[in-house]
Amino acid sequence: MELRPAEIQDAEAIVSVINAAFQQAESFFIDRDRIDLESVRQLFQKGSFLVADELGRLRGCVYVEIRSNRSYLGLLSVDPQHQKSGLGSQLMTAAEEYGAKAGCGHMDLQIVSVREELPRFYRRRGYIETGTAPFPADLTPKLPCHFVKMSKPLT
Repeated sequence: MELRPAEIQDAEAIVSVINAAFQQAESFFIDRDRIDLESVRQLFQKGSFLVADELGRLRGCVYVEIRSNRSYLGLLSVDPQHQKSGLGSQLMTAAEEYGAKAGCGHMDLQIVSVREELPRFYRRRGYIETGTAPFPADLTPKLPCHFVKMSKPLT
């Protein structure tokens, strides 16, 4: 498995991996794809995707955006057939290293409050809760939810 920066040609495969992973994890509270091709292309303009490539097939990805002296991590996704293999942690480490090499002092992220397994995963990696944010008004979740913001020092 090779971890590498994504290229724009990877956009369709990135959409597939993200939607498969989020469909499995989030279908209990929201009925829709997590992302579309145009959104991924727009994210390439603001940040970078790091991908796990196994012989030309993307098995996972993570989005990293440099925001001044902080970095933001999002869309951590692992193909459902490769989950619980440690690949998510490998992608997290690669994203954190990417942010640190860019001179960022912290990595920020946000998770959906109803994903009860996520706070433990991120706390084990050194993240702490720093606040909340509202769930987008244009989405209609099946359950009340909000975002939980988390952050970790990279130095």
